[in-house]
Amino acid sequence: MPTNDVEHRLSPLPDTGYVYRTAWRVATGDIDGDLHLRLDGVARYIQEVGAENLVDAGEADDHPHWLVQRTVIDVIEPIEFPNEISFSRWCSALSTRWCTMRVDLVGSDGGRIETEGFWIAINSKTLTPQRASDSLIARFATTTDELRLKWRPWLTNLDDADEVVPFPLRRTDIDIFEHVTNTAYWHAIHEVMAYVPDVCRAPYRAVVEYRRPIRYGEDVTIRWARRGDSVQIGLTVDDDVRAAALIAKL
Repeated sequence: MPTNDVEHRLSPLPDTGYVYRTAWRVATGDIDGDLHLRLDGVARYIQEVGAENLVDAGEADDHPHWLVQRTVIDVIEPIEFPNEISFSRWCSALSTRWCTMRVDLVGSDGGRIETEGFWIAINSKTLTPQRASDSLIARFATTTDELRLKWRPWLTNLDDADEVVPFPLRRTDIDIFEHVTNTAYWHAIHEVMAYVPDVCRAPYRAVVEYRRPIRYGEDVTIRWARRGDSVQIGLTVDDDVRAAALIAKL
């Protein structure tokens, strides 16, 4: 693995503080051929839970836009269809303009997936980080003592790829900022997972770090290389790495 950070287990559910909880059933459009919830489905779900969380906290109007810098998905045990998922979301670290938010997914009939996202509050007009409100900081701080969170990459960019394949974009892959959506990156990860099914048997970890936005019309390439029980991935435009990713056994 590229760094020690990426080997760390995610923080456990706190005993006290503000934890947002909700639940819904696994959607039929989010399962793979084994009836398991796909990673792009997980990415969609945790984004929706985040939006609900902001409404519940009374912060949605002041903080409507967030960009994710890194997403970590630990598949401890696959969640299968049919199943109802219980979601728990809480803050694991924060600063004045960004935070890491944990979301655990637990299936009513079995299965567990643990996630963490590094989220940046964004000013939609300037597309620059925006200071969070004092009320949001106070509420989210009830589940963490880390109040000076700094960005530190977990992954290094892939140098030598063993495989290179094109990744065509669709207009439905684009968000309101005219960037490729978070979930579209996970579509690319699934393309690689098909070649390394043994690495993707639970428990395993998948990480995506976003370097620079990808826009519609750009020619995107997936580059990847297997190294033992892990696979390093790069999404590139020409030689410019726009996202780095990792799949590894836990």
